[in-house]
Amino acid sequence: MVQDGECPDVITYAGNGEPTLHPHFAEIVGDTVALRDKYAPKAKVCVLTNATRLGDAKVVEGLCLTDEAILKIDSGLESTVKMLDRPTGAYSLDTVVERIAALRERLGDALTIQTMFVTWTDEDGVEHDNSREEDVKPWLEILRRLSPPRLMIYTIDRETPLKTMAKTAPAVLDAIAARAREIVPEVSVSY
Repeated sequence: MVQDGECPDVITYAGNGEPTLHPHFAEIVGDTVALRDKYAPKAKVCVLTNATRLGDAKVVEGLCLTDEAILKIDSGLESTVKMLDRPTGAYSLDTVVERIAALRERLGDALTIQTMFVTWTDEDGVEHDNSREEDVKPWLEILRRLSPPRLMIYTIDRETPLKTMAKTAPAVLDAIAARAREIVPEVSVSY
């Protein structure tokens, strides 16, 4: 790639699963940064994470090596996050937010919050929508607390394993983004 002048702009850890679960996450990120510095020094190294492993010092160490940590918070209500994201083990949204706040102090502007808005029907036939005011209002409070430099708002773009999941309308995303822009300097929206 380097010989052909085709260096990547961004090297991102993401995908089907949580990248910070790997037992050697920090070492892998460190190796990636070293290789990036050698072969593609203008490329950014980013990690998309659900932020559930910020209690692990090695995970935080790895995230601090990146150019940008992109952390998901899909609702201001813990019950919605549990339904939508299905975190494993003990989960506390308050704890996740506290840990993101601590990471924000270390990363400065190298931190982005990412939120997916969707509607879905659960296995009991109950309809859910995390763009409702009861989810959005406490989510905005979390943004005030964290004061992130950037926010990514999006909805699903491809088929999901849950066939009843649907996109949130662009007008709804735009309305949420307008409210978020009162708190966050840079807000992007993907439909």
